[in-house]
Amino acid sequence: MILNLRHYAFLGLLAFLLALPGRMTLPPLDRDEPRYMEASEQMLLSHNFIDVRFQDKPRYLQPAGIYWLEAASTATAEKIFGPSVLRKTWPYRIPSLLAATMIVPLTAWIGATLFGGPTGLMAAGLLMVSTLFVAESHMATIDTVLLLDILCIQAALLCAFTDRQKNRPTHLRVAVAYWLALGVGLMLKGPVVLIPGFGTPLALWLMERGRSWWARLRPRWGWLIMLAVVVPWCVAIEVISGGDFFARAVGRNFLGKVAHGQEAHGLPPGFHLLVFGLAFWPGSLFAALAIPAVWKNRKLPQVRFLLSWILPHWLVFELIATKLPHYVLPTYPAIAILTAASLMIWPIPKSPRWAKALLGAYGVVWTILGVGFCFAGSIALYSLDYTVSLSALIALGGALPLVLGAVMLLLKRDRKQAAFCAMGAAVIAHAGLFLGVIPNLQTIRLSPRIADLFENVRPCPDSILVSSSYSEPSLVFLAGPNTQLIGPAAAAEYLHNHPQCSLALIDRRDEPIFNKELTKYGLDIVEYGRLQGINYSNGHHLDLGLFAPR
Repeated sequence: MILNLRHYAFLGLLAFLLALPGRMTLPPLDRDEPRYMEASEQMLLSHNFIDVRFQDKPRYLQPAGIYWLEAASTATAEKIFGPSVLRKTWPYRIPSLLAATMIVPLTAWIGATLFGGPTGLMAAGLLMVSTLFVAESHMATIDTVLLLDILCIQAALLCAFTDRQKNRPTHLRVAVAYWLALGVGLMLKGPVVLIPGFGTPLALWLMERGRSWWARLRPRWGWLIMLAVVVPWCVAIEVISGGDFFARAVGRNFLGKVAHGQEAHGLPPGFHLLVFGLAFWPGSLFAALAIPAVWKNRKLPQVRFLLSWILPHWLVFELIATKLPHYVLPTYPAIAILTAASLMIWPIPKSPRWAKALLGAYGVVWTILGVGFCFAGSIALYSLDYTVSLSALIALGGALPLVLGAVMLLLKRDRKQAAFCAMGAAVIAHAGLFLGVIPNLQTIRLSPRIADLFENVRPCPDSILVSSSYSEPSLVFLAGPNTQLIGPAAAAEYLHNHPQCSLALIDRRDEPIFNKELTKYGLDIVEYGRLQGINYSNGHHLDLGLFAPR
């Protein structure tokens, strides 16, 4: 079976449709996403497209590329729907949606180029429904766009590698695409993109004891294309920041993550392997089952290419101190392709008893994860909000039988059909999660509820919210960039200095300090509303009152 343009277009459309559920109603999903959205919004409002800022502080973590993309998508939405979209989440998520739409067919193309059309389709399906990919494609963060860029790099490397295998010349556009993608990657995430960009050819060189194919990418002058993409902005930010950007982004953020864990994310080697079972679910078990076949076929050029893609990136991020699951996301397409090859074209090799025992134990863990994933949404809704969602129950009823069916098929050694069942279960479970669970979790949706209350009672069009007990970035995005995140004593002073158009958000535990300071200024306040909930980032229960001077 040879894949044509219609197959790839259908895959892109399918990926687009599967990434849509809940996109319009989902609140900011973690602490990083609202930082990206707020910085992109401030870029639009200030017309400063060089210096990335979150409120009045510079955000010197990575170059400006992702903020340009989110600002461009939001500016387009603003022209169509008006300025109200600046406070909506969905316009900032468009780059991730479009990237996911292109990642899936590009993965299929790479898989089809290496092992044929059916393998490419299976690989695209395994990646498309994997937990981490689905989560990242719903968020306005950098990782899905970066994955697309790295896929473009690997596709260019594959073209050169395949041309060498077939003893044919490599077109100039392949070399240009490779170096251009490296430059774009530098604008997105800085030096991180060089790990897969140079790690794959280096690993191939070591495996094959030859580097003749590297010359096909015109390295003598190609690096100039890469620098031409990134240098103009680097010069501009160097001048504006006085060198502070590179000190922070490279010295503290990039190199700092290598030496020690940042933001409480320091973990020992093996973390990414440990969380792979959930992050790549439902494909994680099939990837583990593929290991004997991959080892047996390790000398095939196609397998060497994919291993050279996976191993350098994975090992680097297992060894650095700071670890987050999405750091190894760029290896998932290659893992999906190897897994698909084991399902579609390679016979199941014989394995020793100890290997069968390990794989059997992993299968038990995979089953527990799958069943838990089916129940997780309904359990979370009931335990946090004491509610039941019909859509979550429908998703449970549709996904659970497919997970159990996949287990039965695995016991019958029908891995291919089991993979199809598991992928169907993942699609239904994800739809239920994004449509029926997350939008209804009111207890942890504090920022949207606070923003709604603030909007309803604000005394002036340009009123400012002063929050002393809840300092999530999502609140800044939803309530406005002028939101003040200060302590209760400072909040009382702020109300004294700006009594006409300010409101203070104070937790009940901080009210004694707040009230004590208010008495010093002789201020009499009114409570306009009260909200209770859980701060999802630290698990603290909050009882928040919204106050303003009489």
